[in-house]
Amino acid sequence: MKEIRILTVLLAVLLTSGCSFKEAAPMKIYTLDAGKVAPVASSKYRSSVLKVSYPQTLKERMSDKMCFSYSSSDRGVYLNSEWSNAVEKLVQGSVIEVLQQSRLFKAVLPYASTAGEDYRLESMIYDFSHHVRGNASYAVVSIQFSLIDTYTGKLIKSRRFSYKEPTQTVDASGYVYATNKAMHRLAHDLMLWLK
Repeated sequence: MKEIRILTVLLAVLLTSGCSFKEAAPMKIYTLDAGKVAPVASSKYRSSVLKVSYPQTLKERMSDKMCFSYSSSDRGVYLNSEWSNAVEKLVQGSVIEVLQQSRLFKAVLPYASTAGEDYRLESMIYDFSHHVRGNASYAVVSIQFSLIDTYTGKLIKSRRFSYKEPTQTVDASGYVYATNKAMHRLAHDLMLWLK
């Protein structure tokens, strides 16, 4: 009986030793990089504090997953690539960083800050994904920003910024590169719009 168990275990080891198990590809982590903007010489908001709200979304819940689609009604996510944080957090961080560099405001803070503010910048993400349509492939960034006077609660202005940036490759790496180009364009346009 004992010999049969040993023989069975030995046979199982010999049979499985010839099998190779394919390892999953390692996860690649990407982040947003909106680039640098030059500080402005003057601004009517120079003595004001701006808080940047956490972006909202209309259609779907955002996460650190990188989304792609082949039509307007389907959605998928890259299995071995993801953002370094939730998309909303990355967008908020990029906007704060760019506006701090621009020196349009005395200070630019996240909405969670306990400091008082003069203005609030709210945003709504309409699309932030990789679109593949036939032979065309591009990163889409579509975000609406609204500047609000905190004291009166009045909307000062609102604008939707939308960009389609062609990808060099039809994969996560190409998507990230094109998305960062779109975010760089958005950063400059947002700064000019707020100015």
